[in-house]
Amino acid sequence: MSTAINKQVEIESLLKSFNLISFINNYQQYARLAEKEKLDYVSYLYQLAKVESEERHHRKTERLLKQSKLPPSKNLSEFDTNALANFPKTVLKELISGDCLDQAENVLIFGNPGTGKTHLAAGLGRQWCLSGRAVYFTSASALVQDLLVAKRDLKLNNFLAKLDKFQAVIIDDISYIPQNREETDVLFVLLADRYEHKRIVITSNLPFSQWDKIFKDTVTTGAAIDRLVHHSHILQLNGESYRAKTAGNVCVPETTLLNQNRIIVKLDDQQ
Repeated sequence: MSTAINKQVEIESLLKSFNLISFINNYQQYARLAEKEKLDYVSYLYQLAKVESEERHHRKTERLLKQSKLPPSKNLSEFDTNALANFPKTVLKELISGDCLDQAENVLIFGNPGTGKTHLAAGLGRQWCLSGRAVYFTSASALVQDLLVAKRDLKLNNFLAKLDKFQAVIIDDISYIPQNREETDVLFVLLADRYEHKRIVITSNLPFSQWDKIFKDTVTTGAAIDRLVHHSHILQLNGESYRAKTAGNVCVPETTLLNQNRIIVKLDDQQ
């Protein structure tokens, strides 16, 4: 085996040990390009480092999207805010950026069925994955069943620790009504576990005034709401279900209310 081949094998072995997969796949191609364009060593190394960074980001994004369990068809690009003349786009941009996750702020989305709550929550989750943040999407009913199974198997703490790996857990349709106190209890345990620790995104058809239907008693209901609204963004989507429409959309924005702890956005209609 020639010296050149020995060096190539050794280089690729070293790069593999450093987990520089893109370097292995591209170093020879970029070496030929550098020679052709008379690039210096620093420029050659920069190009390799750049492609390594880009491909690592792509692989990480693919992994985050896969583990998120997000609905594949819910993208913010299809969530029409342009039809809302006075829609506070700065609010949406702030949420898309993911700063709310970094600052331990929940996102609570309320509205009638079909007004776009799931679409918005899933679309935000997708954007957070694209920015390198880990999220997990689940329906409230499926989550409660998973929590019950974990509790039955004496693995509830392990399941909560697994969810702690996600910066945000998106719970879709918390309007699901638990059938017994055990279901209420495990759901509250999750909310309490993530309080001021990890973020929660919730969609609901029920306003807070009707959450006693979920948590059954006023004390638990108040404690759950208190944990969720502390450091939160609350979005209210009102209007006719877009699924029930047969023609164009009519949008009449209402008001935007800002205070120290939350942002409340009221929209008359949204897809």
